[in-house]
Amino acid sequence: MERQDGMLCTRQALDAGISKPVFYQFVRSRGLEQTAHGIYLSKDAWVDTMYLLHLRCPQAVFSHETALFLHDLADREPLHYSITVKTGYNPTRLKDEGIQVFTIKAELHKVGLTTAQTPFGHDVPVYDMERTICDVMRSRRHIEIQTLQRALKEYALRKDKDLRTLMHYARLFRVDKILRQYLEVIL
Repeated sequence: MERQDGMLCTRQALDAGISKPVFYQFVRSRGLEQTAHGIYLSKDAWVDTMYLLHLRCPQAVFSHETALFLHDLADREPLHYSITVKTGYNPTRLKDEGIQVFTIKAELHKVGLTTAQTPFGHDVPVYDMERTICDVMRSRRHIEIQTLQRALKEYALRKDKDLRTLMHYARLFRVDKILRQYLEVIL
């Protein structure tokens, strides 16, 4: 629990060879609170909601405005987290909790997949900057124009940008024409 900042998962205990009855006895004796199915927190633990969401839904990838925040392409943390899952996943529970859920074909789900650290220091799956720019362009009707413009300006200033990859992804996600128009103005 110390290594996990007060968080403990049933799966971790089982993988370590601890039986369920012994694990649940430990949970009760320590007064741990169940925050999600198979995930327990000590009373004094700070909750890393991004990491908790990742543990609850391992196939989800942080995307759109949340990915902009994780890549320092946005000036504030989003009010609601955005994730992308494969088509066919049932996002009802997540949507009920205020999480913005996007779906994508299975063959495009892993395009641009990388990891980033949450503000609490946990690694979570996120799309790279180039994929995130394409996702935001695809969803530009649902995102504030200021957020989109700021992200593009911040991206243009970055030394680690990869315009070749960006344009490859733009063609893959069919936003190359509109993205080219935005980039001509910014660059």
